[in-house]
Amino acid sequence: RINSLARFLQTLVLNPAETASTQWLERTLDDSANRRLAMTEGFLTTDAIMQLVLNVTSGLVVNEKVIEKHLQAELPFMATETILMAATRRGGDRQKLHEQIRVHSMAAGSRVKQGQDNNLMSLIQEDPAFANVKDDLGSLCDPALFVGRAPNQVTDYLQDEVIPALKARNIPMDASAGDVRI
Repeated sequence: RINSLARFLQTLVLNPAETASTQWLERTLDDSANRRLAMTEGFLTTDAIMQLVLNVTSGLVVNEKVIEKHLQAELPFMATETILMAATRRGGDRQKLHEQIRVHSMAAGSRVKQGQDNNLMSLIQEDPAFANVKDDLGSLCDPALFVGRAPNQVTDYLQDEVIPALKARNIPMDASAGDVRI
């Protein structure tokens, strides 16, 4: 429902833009009626989306072990470029290393598709072509290297925008009551 309402909300932007392109905001009756509909529907839809998000997230349980399992299954594939660059910087032949990573990735991917553990890091660690980064594979696969500025951006947004807005309106931080029926 959230996705559906979000798509509907996106389409509401087109309505005033169409009116503006033909009426030049001369406050005609079609402009006035259009604004009354599009703006109120936009606010009501946004409110419904927010209520649904609160409803979904209020009972959210984070299963760290499940996240860890998925991370271990996929992170090695994501880290191959970082490993390739590190090995190349330390004197490895980029073409040869790239081919070895491709071969190892295909083998590990086949195992993962059969429900087995991802052994890509073991294959790379055992490969003599990657001897120059063998001891650094753990640090090259640190999940924090692959999220960019996302943690800082979330913290900044919450501190600079969300929390001040909630405080200014005397809205408690744990407010999650609401019901939407669509």
